[in-house]
Amino acid sequence: MSNDYYGLTTRSLENDFLRLEFLTDAGPRIVRLFLRGSEENWFAEVPQKKIATPLGDYFFRGGHRLWYAPEKIPQTYQPDNAPIHIESLVDGVSLHQSPEPLTGIRKHIEIHLHAGRAALTLTHSLENTGTQSIELAPWALTMLKLGGVAILPQTREPVDEHGLLPNRNLVLWRYTRVNDPRLELRDDVVRLHARAELPPCKIGYLNRAGWMAYWRNEILFVKRFTPHPSALHPDLNCNVEVYCNDEFIELETLAPMQRLEPQQSITHTETWEFYTHVHTLEQIQERIK
Repeated sequence: MSNDYYGLTTRSLENDFLRLEFLTDAGPRIVRLFLRGSEENWFAEVPQKKIATPLGDYFFRGGHRLWYAPEKIPQTYQPDNAPIHIESLVDGVSLHQSPEPLTGIRKHIEIHLHAGRAALTLTHSLENTGTQSIELAPWALTMLKLGGVAILPQTREPVDEHGLLPNRNLVLWRYTRVNDPRLELRDDVVRLHARAELPPCKIGYLNRAGWMAYWRNEILFVKRFTPHPSALHPDLNCNVEVYCNDEFIELETLAPMQRLEPQQSITHTETWEFYTHVHTLEQIQERIK
């Protein structure tokens, strides 16, 4: 089925629990996601939000995208306004971008809907079609509507035999206020309440649990991934980051830094799960087990 996203053509993918829309003439981008029985897009929609780069305007659009770290202009912000190659799969779809002109990196997102539940798996791939090796980390970002709270599990157990070494880190960006009222630091979890305030708040850390979540309107959205705690990650060793401004909140996972040689590819996989009728923090813990 073809639809429209602020003048851009989309196609849809659905099962008995979820329906999503992805762009056909830009991306790869997933721009809408609906739970069965609801017409509310879970993603933020910011079609006009952009940043000027030497290569042209980069549009954030909203929804889910694939980047790579470390964040640089113009490398990270190369415009993705060209049509993509789409391949239908038995339970999903494969979205291929043409190689980026500056780096030769080709982005690819493969989407598989799960049978029997409100879940999907996204495999993000970066292929180096150029002639030079590039050091980078796959970076998956999901822009969500405000009004909920991001939940970031914290490590309580020691990471060495005698419990002498640090087991947690918290990374702050230059604009992040330590006393930001949206930020709630607890021993078991860190929470970031998604309210429309400025300046923005961004935090990151090394997540050993392999999940992060967003709880809004009694619906729990969980991102699962495979952590690699012994590997080096970008941004002072973060594999999870959350950014919140006055328009959206962004849940981000990052793979380890790797040197990608010409003609090589690397992947980073997320599994998304949705749970309804989640009223309490205790219920959140039950769903995530």
